[in-house]
Amino acid sequence: MAHLVTKALVLREVNYKESDKILTILAEGQGKRTVKAQGCRRKNSALAAGSQLLVFSDMTLYDYQDRWALKEAATLEEFRGLRGDIAKLALGTYFAEAAEAVSEEGVETPGLLPLVLNSLYALDKLDKPPQVVKAAFEWRLCCLTGYEPLVDGCVVCGEEEPERPRINLSEGVLHCERCRGELADMGISMPLDGPSLAALRYIAYGDPKRLFSFRIPEKSLELLGGAAESFLLTQLERGFRTLDFYKSLQV
Repeated sequence: MAHLVTKALVLREVNYKESDKILTILAEGQGKRTVKAQGCRRKNSALAAGSQLLVFSDMTLYDYQDRWALKEAATLEEFRGLRGDIAKLALGTYFAEAAEAVSEEGVETPGLLPLVLNSLYALDKLDKPPQVVKAAFEWRLCCLTGYEPLVDGCVVCGEEEPERPRINLSEGVLHCERCRGELADMGISMPLDGPSLAALRYIAYGDPKRLFSFRIPEKSLELLGGAAESFLLTQLERGFRTLDFYKSLQV
């Protein structure tokens, strides 16, 4: 019987039969995996803690009838701070749903697991506004999954520091307000400003271990975050139920 020992984060949980769950996990060196956690909903099950959404564990999996099943789970991080704050929990669940959406079964996306873990940690432990964490997560997720925006300069005139910069949502290119007419057939673009463009460049090109270490005025953060969310949804051509719920809590 084949075994696999790995560290993994639970991205999704679905109750199955009377006492089981079907888990979607993001595993170190393995990418997304679908795993059956048999009996994890029984009282005093040793698998109960490690089978919860947004729990990171040392896992031992075994191959059972051509699918992976969970044999052991030793919890490493539960992100308890999220579970007492419904808005933070909703945002963390959105991160998980987005990570699942961009992943293929059994195919690792380098940097994706650390990105999700660091983002959850930032929500849980760091004194960072959730809007900063959300925008950084969305932009970095795009960069890791083949949708990195080109923000070195205006794609039309080449100006490195456009006076009124905009980011095109479908093509992912930066352009000046005055060059907008040249890109009319490329669809919608969204405005940025100097600080939000600097932050976007930091997120895209900077050290991923210091992803959230930037300061930005509130108005610029609104521009950065609005463009991040719209760009991600445009590139993936879909929405997210968890994102809708998170946004409903902000009203």
